[in-house]
Amino acid sequence: MNELDGRMALVTGAGSGIGRACVHALADAGAKVHVVDIDGSAAERVAAEIGGRAHIADLADPTAVDALPREVDILVNNAGFQHVAPLTEFPPEVFTRVQQVMVTAPFLLMRRVLPHMYEGGYGRIVNISSVHGLRASPFKAAYVAAKHALEGLSKVAALEGAPHGVTSNCVNPGYVDTPLVRDQIRDQAATHGIAESEVVGEVLLRRAAMKELLDPGEVAEAVRWLCGEHARHVTGISLSLDGGWTAA
Repeated sequence: MNELDGRMALVTGAGSGIGRACVHALADAGAKVHVVDIDGSAAERVAAEIGGRAHIADLADPTAVDALPREVDILVNNAGFQHVAPLTEFPPEVFTRVQQVMVTAPFLLMRRVLPHMYEGGYGRIVNISSVHGLRASPFKAAYVAAKHALEGLSKVAALEGAPHGVTSNCVNPGYVDTPLVRDQIRDQAATHGIAESEVVGEVLLRRAAMKELLDPGEVAEAVRWLCGEHARHVTGISLSLDGGWTAA
């Protein structure tokens, strides 16, 4: 038997990148997966790849969260986006939307699925945080604020869920080879006036010991490990996959 046979998972931002990799890792371990993304065609494509169920949802809208399943054993809060600008020029409406998608939606989803987890005596909440949940970088006010908030929310869920067999953890990758990061590389190249090939080592990973992007599958394997029975005492942690960034 696979370790997650009989478990129901829900992954947000699952149409590409880390989310898609998590969908495949959980499905490979035996879970049935709800694939949630704002891009309906991407959600349907990924769901078809693993025999899951697609859900189209703009997580900035609380009513969209209300339409998602409650009977979930594994929740992976992955959806997010980035905007780079100085604080003095950061659009307030973008700041607000980042918090809605990356903090409020995870809170609402936890609130929605925890009763089922408590009743079953098992639950795994995995929040895809970031090295920016532990460290800051300039020009990323909304993203850094949201990831730091997600870290705190995850710890509260860990403390409240412990008596019910529910764990809550963050996975904190550095830069992952995803469409979101590729967009940042293009933007940073324009900002600094350098080639895109120079951005990874000299800008994005300047503070990391390992000067290479993570593969989404590496993040997904950490998520899958946290969902297993062997990880039932692992809760309230921030698991860094940052190439030594936070060690420096």
